[in-house]
Amino acid sequence: RCYFSFMDLKLLFISANAESCGDCIQAGAKCGWCTDTDFLKQGEPTSARCDELDSLKKRGCMATKIENPRGSQRILRNKPVTNRKKGGEKLKPEDITQIQPQKLALSLRSGEAQTINLKFKRAEDYPIDLYYLMDLSYSMKDDLENVKNLGTSLMLEMSKITSDFRIGFGSFVEKTVMPYISTTPAKLLNPCTGDQNCTSPFSYKNVLKLTSNGKQFNTLVGQQQISGNLDSPEGGFDAIMQVAVCGEHIGWRNVTRLLVFSTDAGFHFAGDGKLGGIVLPNDGKCHLENNMYTMSHHYDYPSIAHLVQKLSDNNIQTIFAVTEEFQPVYKELKNLIPKSAVGTLSANSSNVINLIIDAYNSLSSEVILENSKLPEGVTIAYQSRCKNGLVSTGEDGRKCSNISIGDEVSFSINVTAQGCPKHSKSESIKIRPLGFTEEVEIRLGFICDCECQKDGIVSKDLCHYGNGTFECGACRCKKGRVGRDCECRRDEVSSEDLDRNCRKDNSTDLCSNNGECVCGKCECKKRDNPEEYYSGKYCECDNFNCDRSNNKLCGGHGRCECRVCVCDANYTGSACDCSLDTSTCLASNNQICNGRGICECGTCRCTDPKFQGPTWVVLSFGTGEKKDTCERDCNYFTLIKVKDRDKLPQPVQTFPLMHCKERDANDCWFYYTYAVNNNTEVHVVETLECPAGPDIIPIVAGVVAGIVLIGLALLLIWKLLMIIHDRREFAKFEKEKMNAKWDTGENPIYKSAVTTVVNPKYEGK
Repeated sequence: RCYFSFMDLKLLFISANAESCGDCIQAGAKCGWCTDTDFLKQGEPTSARCDELDSLKKRGCMATKIENPRGSQRILRNKPVTNRKKGGEKLKPEDITQIQPQKLALSLRSGEAQTINLKFKRAEDYPIDLYYLMDLSYSMKDDLENVKNLGTSLMLEMSKITSDFRIGFGSFVEKTVMPYISTTPAKLLNPCTGDQNCTSPFSYKNVLKLTSNGKQFNTLVGQQQISGNLDSPEGGFDAIMQVAVCGEHIGWRNVTRLLVFSTDAGFHFAGDGKLGGIVLPNDGKCHLENNMYTMSHHYDYPSIAHLVQKLSDNNIQTIFAVTEEFQPVYKELKNLIPKSAVGTLSANSSNVINLIIDAYNSLSSEVILENSKLPEGVTIAYQSRCKNGLVSTGEDGRKCSNISIGDEVSFSINVTAQGCPKHSKSESIKIRPLGFTEEVEIRLGFICDCECQKDGIVSKDLCHYGNGTFECGACRCKKGRVGRDCECRRDEVSSEDLDRNCRKDNSTDLCSNNGECVCGKCECKKRDNPEEYYSGKYCECDNFNCDRSNNKLCGGHGRCECRVCVCDANYTGSACDCSLDTSTCLASNNQICNGRGICECGTCRCTDPKFQGPTWVVLSFGTGEKKDTCERDCNYFTLIKVKDRDKLPQPVQTFPLMHCKERDANDCWFYYTYAVNNNTEVHVVETLECPAGPDIIPIVAGVVAGIVLIGLALLLIWKLLMIIHDRREFAKFEKEKMNAKWDTGENPIYKSAVTTVVNPKYEGK
């Protein structure tokens, strides 16, 4: 009975079959369980204790007897966000807080959302780690010259943003197998042509671990040499994977992590390794030895989804610095990788510093929340409150854009559970802003049982000699036992002897066809409408099949009990539609019905035959039941005709006047007044208001037109079918004509009279 339109079928099933308080509260947030032992009526099953809170109260369950636990939340760690200015107190990265609170515990009731509020503030002077990953294939030769001085120049620019900046460098080319590179001994030593001096090809090399020494960056990068490969796409995805997962080798700290990926070519991805006979999927693990990737010949390239996962897990924001030719490709890739940016690299990488600064500002001005995998049955919804009062929901509720340093934004997060988890009653989820190492941990507890279940009683005096536990006002039966008091075994539920007790007056219907016979007792079925129910020993009663008035059950002035209306005070009748109030019968002289009748159901019934309302008024039109005896029976009043309703007299204080409107036997309305002074005067409008008859001509015309149109449509359909049939027959004829094996000049049954015999011994001599 307790269900809502937004619940799934599983919860509907639980609510309709709630045999315990725990089952009931899992059906929805508005469901409650009545623990009153005398609550159930005869024929109602135990599950009838589970209902909407308002419905339980209407059915007589006191609020103190309703079990209705609610969810709650506790904040376990609530460190304030950091308010620090550049040049102020030097803090360790782990001492800087940008999101608040950091840890919470939620107690979830099924169907009831718990709302948590998060606050995020971009800290000023936040540390940054930047790793520059460069394509060293031959086409990037002129770019390498400009990158050699990148260290000190980038250090100088980034010092305007943060006082704690570190930079690292790595390079990549391609997998060291055919057909990606030439494996001839000479080409393995120098893959370049002519007199170009190039280094041996390699997959990925970690040249410089993250450092704050810009000069060391310049020195080591200056020692690098260009290499070469055969195909145009490069093996950059292998390098990105190793940079993401080899945190100790790269030197990543728990700060803002930026990966600059610089290339002038496309990329290989999962599946391309088959060209070189490599079929094992990338395992997403670190395989660096002496700062070289050693398993490029063993594992395939990673997929885009795999890269997205690893970059997200390690809070790395990617900046793709690529030439204009490959902008469309990498912009599509950016749409698949959260917290990434694409910049246009000049032909010789001379603009790389401005590109990095612009991309960093773009990435850091947006905060996007993501959550870990949710437990089964748990949903989460976000609402953001960003700058300038902008409020967003849905997927847009996860993020805020155009955030400057020092700006504070907030998020409201609704966590809702539907039911309880199957295996564990405690779970946890984590929420964090993409690209940041900080996170919010949320511990989830689930309300799966009621408090009253802890006080369950197992006794031989209860639940049919201890065949169940008496808890929350009802018996919770042991396995294999059924019935309100667990008095019956499941295997004997439908025996003929027990079914006999469920038939009223020896009828053939079990429980009046309104319930099921369980252990010789009727348990009445439930209705879709939670306000309606069956009851009684044989489910013969209900509260919805009583007489109605004005389309309302019991006229809206009573309640239906066992198909009989029990009327409220001052109402009577089978449908409680008869009012005992006499105020509506009180005339202007304060007499009931002018002293000439009695008040029944709020309406006057005249006792004097001279006062019968409209009976004598129709005499004005020569109709009515007394038209032949009018002069004899109706001479006690004066009948005055008027032209229209405006000419009828109006009420005055000296004598009572009644305005009336009635319908005659011809369905025409007439208007009149009557007044009683020294004599009775009746004024009546001489013109009747009769309804206009139907206009026959449009009806007949419409029917004729419809018949004609249907006939034309049938003719058109017949003609279309004939055309299709003729075309098929003609096509069949043409096909048979083309398949003929003789022409028109040869008889197919003709056989020549000449027979030729060849001597097999003849040698032509």
